[in-house]
Amino acid sequence: MSGAPETAPPPVRCGIGGIGLLGPGLAGWAASEAVLAGMAPWQEAAPAVPPPAMLAPAERRRASLVVRLALAAAGEAVAGSGLAPEALDTVFASSNGDGAVVGAILDALATPGGDVSPTLFHNSVHNAAAGYWGIGAGSMRPSVSLGCHDDTFPLGLLQAATGVAAWGRPVLFCAYDAPLNPPLDACRPTAVPFALAMLLLPEGADGARATLGLRHRPEAPATEAAPRSALRTTLEEANPAARALPLLEALAARKPARLAWPLLDGMGLEAELSPC
Repeated sequence: MSGAPETAPPPVRCGIGGIGLLGPGLAGWAASEAVLAGMAPWQEAAPAVPPPAMLAPAERRRASLVVRLALAAAGEAVAGSGLAPEALDTVFASSNGDGAVVGAILDALATPGGDVSPTLFHNSVHNAAAGYWGIGAGSMRPSVSLGCHDDTFPLGLLQAATGVAAWGRPVLFCAYDAPLNPPLDACRPTAVPFALAMLLLPEGADGARATLGLRHRPEAPATEAAPRSALRTTLEEANPAARALPLLEALAARKPARLAWPLLDGMGLEAELSPC
């Protein structure tokens, strides 16, 4: 056996194009850049989650809060990119799925003679948001929906970036979560709604604002030494999708950054961000 040290695999690389964002005090990417860059104070306020204009009236009425939240962020990320929504592969990532809908179904099942609404059942699957996006965009492109508990954002990002690198085409990535209703909220506290989306592009493609390199590591990253902003301190504890905030802050600051997220089983994900 050779005594030469093992070399780390090369990072998975992609570009970051359009960004969408919706959360407390974060009313869209353009309106939030100064806050994320530390140039304006963060003022916590409940987000106004709009009805999805991309859906026909019938689907719009059936869309739950979680679906509306995800589609708002995804739509903002794609808007202005010059890319057709129906041409994009997608990755939708949520830790909780539509917990409010699942809770309503469980309540109905626990009620003597209770009937489950077909609309609730339709919205209860984990890929509901991806399905509504496909309907609204008229897309038949491949789509992945995943959930990985607290690691949903970093692993969803890795899934999407790997797709870009493997197939050489853009991927729309969206991570989102919303509060659950009692009694499920006691099992999985999620205090606020939060969603972000990124249009990931092949490396070197036009329209990228930054280049991202991702590397999965067999060990957990060191504990972050720098103090967190009030925004991160509040939201990262309140919603698993808000683990995206370090990356969003670095993008807003338009500076190179090295980031890392701990994962299950003592592993980690490293990221290197370079503005274009």
